[in-house]
Amino acid sequence: MIVEDQAATVGLLINPATHGDVGPVETIETHISRVFLVGDRAYKMKRAVKLPYVDFSTPELRLAACRREVELNSLTAPGLYLGVRRVTLAPGGELFFDGAGPLVDALVAMTRFPQSSLLDAMALAGGLTPDLMTDVARMIADFHRAAPPVNAGGGAANLAGVLDINAAGFATSQVFAVVETASFDAAFRAALARHAALLDRRASAGKIRLCHGDLHLRNICLLDGAPRLFDCIEFNDQIATIDVLYDLAFLLMDLWHRGFPELANLVANRYFDQSDDEDGFGLLPFFMAVRAAVRAHVTATQVAEGSRDPERLAAEARSYFDLARSLLRKFPPRLIAIGGLSGSGKTTIAEALAAHVGAPPGARIIGSDRTRKAMHGVTPETRLPDSAYRPEMSERVYAEMARRAGLVLSEGGCVIVDAVFDRPADRERIGRIAQDRRLPFLGIWLDADPDVLRRRVAERKGGPSDATVDVLSRQLERRPGQTGWREIDAARTPAAIVPELLERFGTSSEPAPPLTGT
Repeated sequence: MIVEDQAATVGLLINPATHGDVGPVETIETHISRVFLVGDRAYKMKRAVKLPYVDFSTPELRLAACRREVELNSLTAPGLYLGVRRVTLAPGGELFFDGAGPLVDALVAMTRFPQSSLLDAMALAGGLTPDLMTDVARMIADFHRAAPPVNAGGGAANLAGVLDINAAGFATSQVFAVVETASFDAAFRAALARHAALLDRRASAGKIRLCHGDLHLRNICLLDGAPRLFDCIEFNDQIATIDVLYDLAFLLMDLWHRGFPELANLVANRYFDQSDDEDGFGLLPFFMAVRAAVRAHVTATQVAEGSRDPERLAAEARSYFDLARSLLRKFPPRLIAIGGLSGSGKTTIAEALAAHVGAPPGARIIGSDRTRKAMHGVTPETRLPDSAYRPEMSERVYAEMARRAGLVLSEGGCVIVDAVFDRPADRERIGRIAQDRRLPFLGIWLDADPDVLRRRVAERKGGPSDATVDVLSRQLERRPGQTGWREIDAARTPAAIVPELLERFGTSSEPAPPLTGT
């Protein structure tokens, strides 16, 4: 609900003379703010609204929110936020910046950057790359790690508060029928009940922190070539004091909604590679559903406020609503293990397959190369010494992969494990992880001619693998015969292999069969 006319403030800001005749002044509107772009500056004004989740109904409340915004965002986007400007009233009735008269409004002053630097604009232009999104995932993981835990009560109670806000938001919209929002809310409450115990355990473990709160593509930009978070939730600490994975889920949902499932899966996996948070992976579909519901009712609110394009906004709100409902579907947990010698394409196949396995954002990929690097406390790109590949160390790596896979599966997630798996004991162990939980399992062995493998290894650039042609030669000497796993011709492209695997595994809903000893 709009509670105050801000026409005078808008008139001040759109007048080029206010800014030293630098112009023209461009404007961007959201449901709770207006941004004025002029010269090398951007001025953000809070709209005088009072909604179930935000109160900007007085100048004093807007001033406090502006100050809080600068304080919080300066941590994640240093140099972008310049300070707060007060809009004041002169005796003659004119408005000025930072005058001595009564406060009329408040603004956040920012350094202007090209709109093309926003990740949502880059998504539309086809500019989102795996390397960029890997940097984004690592940046978010670092941000969450540095945020101090907050004692905000139980994790389930915290999410129940979000569902209450969603229900109140839908009650103010005219896009959705009462009967469908009631059913929608009931489905969310049932899902919350299923996850309540894990959410509470995570709260006790310090996973609830003061996060960004509004972490989607439009609130990430490139500054000096590096991704930066900005425009966090400053007006409602309840909304921003959340499970770190609920914070991440907004970005995952945004990517999925925009048609980038592979990038959503990549971001999730790169984040989890750094966070050691495997038991939370199975919560991502629920968290993404809640985020989609938030977008649905916020977008529907804009329709109720008399937007100039109500049909488009109503359709957009409906698309988020439908996505949320689909994310609440139950998907059975399942395990895929991909083995093969160096150069067989294990990681490439795993990454191409993962977004299509299980509920969005897809399967958790647990690879031996990244696991080994993490156990040594180095980045995936760091080359390890030969001592890191001694048999006893490899035994620890395979045991750790099995442990992580078990955590994800036990909480309802799907897993793809990627390693050489040339030893029978390693194949047995990973298969038993699924069998003990009576879950579907598919073991895949990628096989190719040695010359193909040697060429691929020799041509490999970058990535977490340290394998060389010499390493491959030693693997070939102990190349296993029959593995008991499904053999795939790895000389083919991923585009040929992945559909075959999806067809095979997509129809497999039976528990893992008894192990054969291979």
